[in-house]
Amino acid sequence: MNAALRSLDPLTRRTFAQQVASAALGVTLLPHLQGASTENPSAPSKTLPGFGKAKNVIWLQMLGGMSHIDTLDPKTGDTKGPRDPITTKAGYQLGGYLPTLAKEHSDKLAIIRSMSTKVGTHLVGQYFCRTGYDQKVTIRHPTLGAWGHHLLGKKGTLPASVCINRSPDYGHGFFSPLFAPLPIYDPETGLQFSDLDTTPEIMTKRLALLNDVDAGFRAKFQDTNLKAYTDFYDNTVKLLGSEDLKAFQLTEEDAATRKKYGTDSLGQGCLLARRLVERGVRFVEVARSAWDMHVDIDARMGLLGGMLDNALSALLSDLQARGLLDSTLVVLCTEMGRTPLPNSNGGRDHHPKAFSILLAGGPAKGGTIYGASDKDGAVVTTPPTSFPDLHKTVGHAMGMDVDEVVLSPSGRPFTVGDKGSVITDVLT
Repeated sequence: MNAALRSLDPLTRRTFAQQVASAALGVTLLPHLQGASTENPSAPSKTLPGFGKAKNVIWLQMLGGMSHIDTLDPKTGDTKGPRDPITTKAGYQLGGYLPTLAKEHSDKLAIIRSMSTKVGTHLVGQYFCRTGYDQKVTIRHPTLGAWGHHLLGKKGTLPASVCINRSPDYGHGFFSPLFAPLPIYDPETGLQFSDLDTTPEIMTKRLALLNDVDAGFRAKFQDTNLKAYTDFYDNTVKLLGSEDLKAFQLTEEDAATRKKYGTDSLGQGCLLARRLVERGVRFVEVARSAWDMHVDIDARMGLLGGMLDNALSALLSDLQARGLLDSTLVVLCTEMGRTPLPNSNGGRDHHPKAFSILLAGGPAKGGTIYGASDKDGAVVTTPPTSFPDLHKTVGHAMGMDVDEVVLSPSGRPFTVGDKGSVITDVLT
């Protein structure tokens, strides 16, 4: 046995460790709860507004291209949507599909109406939106959750970042898989394999046996990745025995609260996100697909717009009631907008030239409109805002030194948000 172990190279040995841990602990947890907990020693500049005020981030990703004209940048002319815009108490208008946001939360929202990109395809656009970098075949870039984990460390037994209603994909980028977000594919089921059919005593014996198998190999090779796996086992045991595990269980919420958020995946995902940031998860992404509305936009916006209005309104109200809104930045984002004029099927097609996103909570300057599109919503009429700008802004709000250079394994230099700039006008 020992001779066989010594004959394994480090990569093969790590694969073996994964397989053993899968049998002992359950596969869903494996690559995601490993993370260096040391704080970054750099000293980020605190001169710009909003630095470090967002202790948590909830990033709502609307997959498919949310129509700006029907949501955050409504028009009144020829390109007006099926529903009339709503004038808010903050003095600006929102789309008619967002009545609760317009009535109750307009003073909390900082809307950026000058978003613009050259990417008009979904997967490449979503990559750009989620990483702040153009997609390349030679490298994968980290999402903000992974950047936060790398630069700011991890707190407690819970993961530093979680993604809900989607796979982690390229989440850790060129960082180690230690920095990958923990995926929750269905908020209703929460963290799978967390209720293992065993006892703490049996689990301890399994881990002790695994440690005995590891010991000789670790002493011989001194591989840093092996220590990461050891740390992972320790973190996993701590999580499985922690009260924090309940954060993933929506059954802990009363029926009225769950109904308020909406019983769809977006609403329940937002509720789970609130539970996670409340327990100390720094970055939570909640995805919702089906925004690619090439056909019958009124019916589709009526459905998804209603879900978004309910979920985001409930989230903002809940965060405020729990004293979390001032420290939690909520981002509503999408990879592109949609064409000002409808097509022959009553839908809107892809339109990356002009679209909108919003920030709320944390250091976001509520009641603010930043940037503008023309009267039709076709082009941006102020200096355009890019996804790198957005990433710089959110990273800065999280307390990262967004200009700190980090080298990839191949030695290439990268920073949070590439060559973007912090949008100081939307921060306080």
